[in-house]
Amino acid sequence: MTNESVWAGSYAPGVPLHLDYGTETLVEQFERAARKFSDRPAIDFMGQVTSYGDLARDVHRVAAALVEMGVEAGDRVAVLLPGCPQNIVATQAIMRIGAVAVQHNPLYTQDELKAPFADHGARIVIAWDKITPMITDLAQTTDIDTIISVDVTKALPLAKRLALRLPVAKARASREKLTGPAPDGVMAWENLLTYGDLPIWHPRPSKDDAAVMLYTSGTSGTPKGVPLTHANLVANCLQGKAWAQLEDGRETFLVVLPMFHAYGLTISVLAGINLGACLLVLPAPEVPLIVEAIKRRTPTFAPGVPPLYGKIIEEAEKRGVSLKGIRIGLSGAMSLPVDLVERWEQATGGHLIEGYGLTETSPVVVGNPISADRRAGSIGVPFPDVEIRLADPEDVTKDAPAEGPGELLVRGPQVFGGYFGRAEETRQAFHDGFFRTGDVVEMGAGGYLTVVDRIKEMIVTGGFNVYPSEVEGALRQHDSVEDVAVVGMPASGGGEDVVAAVVLAEGHSDVDTKALRSHVKQTLTAYKAPRRFVVVDELPTNQMGKVQRRDVAKLVEEKEKAADAR
Repeated sequence: MTNESVWAGSYAPGVPLHLDYGTETLVEQFERAARKFSDRPAIDFMGQVTSYGDLARDVHRVAAALVEMGVEAGDRVAVLLPGCPQNIVATQAIMRIGAVAVQHNPLYTQDELKAPFADHGARIVIAWDKITPMITDLAQTTDIDTIISVDVTKALPLAKRLALRLPVAKARASREKLTGPAPDGVMAWENLLTYGDLPIWHPRPSKDDAAVMLYTSGTSGTPKGVPLTHANLVANCLQGKAWAQLEDGRETFLVVLPMFHAYGLTISVLAGINLGACLLVLPAPEVPLIVEAIKRRTPTFAPGVPPLYGKIIEEAEKRGVSLKGIRIGLSGAMSLPVDLVERWEQATGGHLIEGYGLTETSPVVVGNPISADRRAGSIGVPFPDVEIRLADPEDVTKDAPAEGPGELLVRGPQVFGGYFGRAEETRQAFHDGFFRTGDVVEMGAGGYLTVVDRIKEMIVTGGFNVYPSEVEGALRQHDSVEDVAVVGMPASGGGEDVVAAVVLAEGHSDVDTKALRSHVKQTLTAYKAPRRFVVVDELPTNQMGKVQRRDVAKLVEEKEKAADAR
């Protein structure tokens, strides 16, 4: 176990090593904010403002409707929505009655959702109206019996709603991106808002009850449910608040990261509610929309991923929009280029720091301090009350050298207790009470950690996780593919590109990139389709016949360099 005294001196002034997490649940956190900041803006959605008082009213009504529909404590309720006020209301209402909000990517295909729905068994689904036909089909093979359809355009300002109805091509295209007809037999979201303000006779959750569940696949590609308790999530909210030294009732959070991602859910939404912040919510991380929102209401806190920050700077410069006043940017999901930090801080006058975390850790466990002592290229130092251990990557029972490299193991109040219904996977994920991150790190002076390798083979592209095995499985179904290995290769804007090394089937002399990408998109979300394909004679394997992804990546790099040199 690494002693916190190693990094104690690296904390920004005023940030404590230990916090009091109290007994508050996310429900009580929300209700406290609603009482204290009743008239303050809670959500700004494309210019339509909802106060904390009005948000609390809608949460209460939807919670009452769910009780009437038979939802009980511990039940899972699935949510498949883009960023919108209805998503926040639904999640808070589900938690209010002690149920578990299972957040899913609304762009997932039916094939991608089958296994998670078979796992959690949700009966009720609150879904984007555009995808309700697919959810109706999914209901034929799962436990789904009630589908609630959400038209996100109904949360827009009146002027924008009217503009979407104009009989012009641009308006029609915008409307089709945001909404679509729901099939018969699907309940409208507005029906849930008709319930009155009578008391809800339903048990409240305790801090140790699961609040939300997200899905992650790890190295196997098999979806695993990650239940995060009220205590886990409140702890990470309070840690983030202390780390960034944010103030109650004075902040505006930019909410462009999806709520089906732990980073977007906790750091963008739940931490903002803890503070009584105004949540500047957008339906998609489209840069023109983001810059327009910043022009209307400058955020003080902007969680994001590296490519997004660069694009925001470019769009703001092009449109003459000032970014001054954005005090803190917290970047995650991939490495943060040093030159981007300099550009962002010059444009905003604030700070841009890198953090690190995983779904299983709610998510943040390590961050760069918001001070002059931050280290470019490092993920930072452990958050308050986070214990770490660097273990021998080949034998987790042994310690690595004090400075590493070693597998990063973490323990803290934000770390989950285990995968949903998967005792063996949970056992493998922990050692002696510490969660195994699967990342190999080195520790520098002052306790600063740097990721140097990844035991887990997950690819991070555009801030989203891609698991090679599922992409490989899709590609092997194509008749031109004899064998394939998928790896992550550095992308020009940071992060990774999904790249496939393909052994062609007999009778095929070249790879048809367009056809293979289209084939993958039939069963997987578009961002999982490989950006590039490299033809190889055979895949590198070890003596046991297992494909060695590191060697695959080297082979891909060599072949691409050779192709560029021609």
